[in-house]
Amino acid sequence: MKPTDKTPKNSLGKPQDYPRLLTEIKERIRSAQDEALKAVNKELVGLYWDIGRMIVGRQADAEHGASIADQLSQDLRSEFPGISGFSRRNVFYMREFYLLYRDDERVQPLVAQIGWSHNLVILQRCKDPLEREFYIRMTHKFGWTKNVLIHQIDNQSYEKSLLGQTNFDQALTPELRAQAKLAVKDEYTFDFLELGEEHSERELERALIARIEDFLRAMGGMFAFMGSQYRLEVDGDEYFIDLLLFHRRLKALVAIELKIGKFIPEFVGKMQFYLAALDRQVRQDDENPSIGIILCKEKNRTVVEYALHDARKPIGVATYEITKTLPKALKGQLPSPKDIAHLLEDL
Repeated sequence: MKPTDKTPKNSLGKPQDYPRLLTEIKERIRSAQDEALKAVNKELVGLYWDIGRMIVGRQADAEHGASIADQLSQDLRSEFPGISGFSRRNVFYMREFYLLYRDDERVQPLVAQIGWSHNLVILQRCKDPLEREFYIRMTHKFGWTKNVLIHQIDNQSYEKSLLGQTNFDQALTPELRAQAKLAVKDEYTFDFLELGEEHSERELERALIARIEDFLRAMGGMFAFMGSQYRLEVDGDEYFIDLLLFHRRLKALVAIELKIGKFIPEFVGKMQFYLAALDRQVRQDDENPSIGIILCKEKNRTVVEYALHDARKPIGVATYEITKTLPKALKGQLPSPKDIAHLLEDL
């Protein structure tokens, strides 16, 4: 007798677990596509690196760089008419790309991990070596698109992330600390909102939800929206979290409390309560501890430091602006280059 297939079937003759099978196959296909794109990108960036290296190795001095790029562009486009990427400008950037990173052993292996267009944005907009490394690592780590990367640079994510006030060193495991620190900024810019300086917390919340894609992009691009006024019930009483997000890379729920005034220490106790409830009632077994962000209009850094000192749940305190007003003077407040390099290595 032939063996019979005893797998339960649905009315269409498919196994009952077919949806799960289809989901797994689709995920595998997407994974293969991602790996193929990564391989292609690595080869492309490697090619441009080698072209830049060969140009630098053969030119007499820097003054000849532009003329060589111009001639090479014409000849390469003539020889390879079906291949894009050999414009005069792009060939010139290949040379600059190689010159920028040839002596930087920390960053050189990283540049092939992000797209060429991302590399160009960083090359053009970032002058400080550690700033470039920050955006390269963050783009790779959190999967930033080119537009998200530009937004992050324009809004000074480098400075704001390094100045962030959190208690993650004491509240998170070493494996999560660096990622979480760089995922929570010191200030967020919501310049896409049509709000006046005087607004209520409810108006701020509704405005953010109405522009949810812009809001998530401003938060860093790796957040998913879970809900507003997210309801929790504890021993018969109801409590509501202003905004609940999920950070896909950290695999953690992120509770956000919106405050239109100045930070006060009592906010930390309330957030700890929310995080405890989320961890017990909502967090899945394979997810990391929930994180809280208290988002205020203004804060005193010393008061925040004291308030977070003994807090056991991971919490960050940040401010928000609805217009771009923060000057580049932030650079003068950054940690030492050694401390920045150590944080980036932990990523």
